[in-house]
Amino acid sequence: MQTIKTVAELRRALIEIRKAGKRVGFVPTMGYLHDGHLALIEASKAQSDVSVVSIFVNPTQFGPNEDLGTYPRDFLRDEKLCRDAGISILFAPDAKEIYPAQFQTFVEPSELAKPLCGAFRPGHFRGVATVVCKLFNMVQPDVAFFGQKDFQQCAVVRRMSVDLNLPIEIIIVPTVREADGLAMSSRNRYLNQQERERALAISRGLFAAAEQFNSGERDVERLLATVKQRLAAVDRLEYLDLVDSVNLKPAGNPLRTTAALCVAAYVGSTRLIDNMVLSLPA
Repeated sequence: MQTIKTVAELRRALIEIRKAGKRVGFVPTMGYLHDGHLALIEASKAQSDVSVVSIFVNPTQFGPNEDLGTYPRDFLRDEKLCRDAGISILFAPDAKEIYPAQFQTFVEPSELAKPLCGAFRPGHFRGVATVVCKLFNMVQPDVAFFGQKDFQQCAVVRRMSVDLNLPIEIIIVPTVREADGLAMSSRNRYLNQQERERALAISRGLFAAAEQFNSGERDVERLLATVKQRLAAVDRLEYLDLVDSVNLKPAGNPLRTTAALCVAAYVGSTRLIDNMVLSLPA
């Protein structure tokens, strides 16, 4: 495995790979890797000849009062995990490499960035779309892998790739969960033991609604009420919405299209997100 810090080095490393006609898979991350990231890496290895992972904590997607300074980092651990997973290239640029002096060009997503997290984190998806677009241009992969846990991010990246004619296949990998159902997240490390237990209310609510849906329930309000009832254990519910899985607009009642139950909630001072896709038969 090569660990690369600059775009110039990255391009040199990829020249021979592209000349050989090899399929390049890409997994962009902010590091502090867990089994969810490793699932993305395994998907890339299964569907690509060469897999590239990036580690970059992107400052432009954090708000002024968010956790950029304390976001978990352990580069040596991440590097070992990538090496053990059989990654070909680990790209780990610093902020000046991504955003050089006088940088002033951003990708501005529109409607998909407004609901859900976008309503509470202004500018977040502008930062996400910009850094993903830049990383796509640096790596120039054939296929890129994202986790379903970040459902709105996946929608924004897919739309951006289509709108900007980026020749990259976007593959969404199902959310990886702990044995008790909690969605894996780098931020889970912030939770103390009591908070960790209370955080299970999120996944338990989603699973209860999914069971209700699979039993034939199509009433949006009843499905939302099922989740909300279990969310009494969280400290602050930021949003709970049932949205169309493609355009993220509020789902019609009764449900007639595949939709996603999306939650953001605070447990202690930790903001957690999760979702559950409710798929209607074709």
